[in-house]
Amino acid sequence: MARKNPFANLMDQGGVDEKTPALDYALKGASRSILSSIDELAARADKLMEGETVVDLDPDSIDVSFVRDRLDEDDREFDELLAAIRDHGQDSPILVRPHPSRPGRYMIVFGHRRAHVAKLLERKVRAVIKELGDREHVVAQGQENSARANLSFIEKALFAAKLSRLHYDEDNATILTALAIDRTTLSKMLSVASLPQKVLEAIGPAKGVGRDRWYELKALLERPGTIDGVQAVIEDAGFSGLSSDERFNAIVARLKSKKSTNRARSGQQSKWASEDGVLAAEMKAEGKRYTVSLKAKGPDAKAFGEYLSERLADMYRAFRQEKTNVDHGD
Repeated sequence: MARKNPFANLMDQGGVDEKTPALDYALKGASRSILSSIDELAARADKLMEGETVVDLDPDSIDVSFVRDRLDEDDREFDELLAAIRDHGQDSPILVRPHPSRPGRYMIVFGHRRAHVAKLLERKVRAVIKELGDREHVVAQGQENSARANLSFIEKALFAAKLSRLHYDEDNATILTALAIDRTTLSKMLSVASLPQKVLEAIGPAKGVGRDRWYELKALLERPGTIDGVQAVIEDAGFSGLSSDERFNAIVARLKSKKSTNRARSGQQSKWASEDGVLAAEMKAEGKRYTVSLKAKGPDAKAFGEYLSERLADMYRAFRQEKTNVDHGD
């Protein structure tokens, strides 16, 4: 008899069909760009556990998921979870699968923090064991975390990038299902996840930083020479003592400051006036553009402008000759 598909209960419309977009993403339009609500995602994770036997496992027999979804542990949240389980027990079981390459061991699908707490408290961890393939694993992990784990935007973006590198499908349907996002959002997530690894590691999860500010950082870092400024901030003695959100703010502030300085330099202005006070000029350097504006009492501005225009070729040749002499030390 064929074995029942263990993934069938996870999806409202049956198992994932490799030939169609995940849960009809492309058919819903912009108004349905988010696949479902947080409550629906939580319900799907719950359905995966329905009717299953809960067992007690030794935390030492369990390995973490093969796809990491957190940058680091939130000490305050973890301490609250530890206190709750210590005082009241573990209410919700974790989900594990038989380890795909280590017989006799298990791999966590979701519930990493609960497993960690059980190990610290030297207790068994309550778990449901379910046969899942890698693709089913990451969809379940992503949906559970989207529903309950309070992952930050950058953590979800990095999780999406890791799934993308696994190439479960050509159209990223697995990622869309796992994170309940549309293709536009996924594209932006993957763009942000491509930031330099040392910057991402230095900042951390940045729980209070949303997608728009990460896009801003991405744009700031695309300018030439900015990584040196970021490195200076990271190496500052007080940087490591800041919270993750504060580290993000410090880097953005440095990049914006450098941007303003460069803009000021590129927009330098100077003025000149003739000795008789009849003619005045304003010069402005702005990037690759240099503008000269003439102003005069009477017709001299136009006349002098025409005089310069007629002699630009001669003046440029003289400039090039003088520059050549300087470069060769003549």
